[in-house]
Amino acid sequence: MNVMSAFNYQPYHGLPPLAGLASFEDAAQPGLGVEESVDRIKRYHFSLKRLMQILQARLTAEPLYELKMAFSLHSHYCAEHCTAMRERVAEMRTPPLGLEKIPDPHLETLYNEIQNAPDTQALIIGLYEYAFPSLLRGLRRHMEQTNPLSDHPSLRICRFAALEMEETVQYGKAAVACLVTEEYRQQHQPWTDWLQSLLEAAGDLDGSQQRTILVGQPVYSQNPPVYSHVPKRDERFPDPYNMGVHAEEFLYDPRFQSRDKTLMMYYKRLREIDVPEMMATILTETSGKPWGYYKDMTRQLWDEARHAMMGEVGFVKLGIDWPQHVMVNFTWSLGLNTQLQPWERHAVLYFIEQGLMTKTGKRFEWEVGADSGDSLSKLFQDYDWADEVLHARIGRDWYVSAFGDQKEAIDFGSSCWSKVLSNWSAWKEEGKTQHRNWWPGLYASFCERQGIQADPLALEFATTYEATRADLEKLAASS
Repeated sequence: MNVMSAFNYQPYHGLPPLAGLASFEDAAQPGLGVEESVDRIKRYHFSLKRLMQILQARLTAEPLYELKMAFSLHSHYCAEHCTAMRERVAEMRTPPLGLEKIPDPHLETLYNEIQNAPDTQALIIGLYEYAFPSLLRGLRRHMEQTNPLSDHPSLRICRFAALEMEETVQYGKAAVACLVTEEYRQQHQPWTDWLQSLLEAAGDLDGSQQRTILVGQPVYSQNPPVYSHVPKRDERFPDPYNMGVHAEEFLYDPRFQSRDKTLMMYYKRLREIDVPEMMATILTETSGKPWGYYKDMTRQLWDEARHAMMGEVGFVKLGIDWPQHVMVNFTWSLGLNTQLQPWERHAVLYFIEQGLMTKTGKRFEWEVGADSGDSLSKLFQDYDWADEVLHARIGRDWYVSAFGDQKEAIDFGSSCWSKVLSNWSAWKEEGKTQHRNWWPGLYASFCERQGIQADPLALEFATTYEATRADLEKLAASS
């Protein structure tokens, strides 16, 4: 019988065959066996995990705000898809799964080279021109080569991962085009040739291509991993020690209108840049936890970055040039990162989150947004509140569970928080900041652009953080 004639079979009434997954001809083609499929998925898993770790290890000390935000998102993507890969391997093979085994030493060297990239330009070239594109190629090949019926669960997770890896690669291409000159490329050509050689020696990321002889020598991977827990900011943050505007004092003062408080809440959201800067250090410096810990904490890190961007969008919508008018400091992340151990930082994070769950916390901020007449503020605060409820759950799962009860966990967080010293006067004496009161300029610009009458009392607001230890003291105390 002619083999092809077998595909003349038609489903009942011409209905799409095989649940719409494929034609009979495509489903009858050979594809990847279980062992080969698992081997490739383990490589995706390893790559996603290492990329998540690199993005987090470099986030805090990366000066560019936009890249901090992108690293937060892309590390979240990696954590989510890494989780799916882990679960798929567990479905296809009995223990031991071998998920912690390095699948190829060339890939290990590749990621070590990228983590140790000497500056932002080299880092984004390594990430977005080599690592992420090679991962995307592997996912696409898997979808093309595996049987669409027998290996559909793998095809499905590869398809979902490829969607967000494509988005990540496109972002990276744009970022590289903005920041990397041709002269820089030429100067670093030996290093990028080395990265390419590593991929070729590994048979590309998925190991499916012909392997070549490794050409070149390690450039940066011979040194200890590059990591700094000291936050850095770009030139749009010229006064990062500035604690001259006590946002909480304004927000909770009943004398001020919700209309004006909304402006301060946009500042508070934007100021959350420092939470990813701090959480990235917890994740980087904490080892030996179950995978779920890293996945959930990375989700929270991304949420906090989203909150910062909500503040940015709020200012942009109002037509306010926030780098000109707002002094966004890094004193909170600086203090926690340099004065506490990772577990203590987590304790402070949970302690403060409990303060945000009170009636003077997230509900109050949502009520202010709803009362302000600013529909965007109401919307953003609605989701900010919802996110914090999730974060409280993450805290219970991975922090409180280590204590006898929640009170003991909160008490420990309070004791850790009390150890954080704020050098308000010293920073001023050392010339790092004058704690300039930037609020009147911001508020006046807001009123002018909105065509509204400024509240004289709001215009005169000048309360600083001089008498408190750090930015969120009042919220912490409210718990």
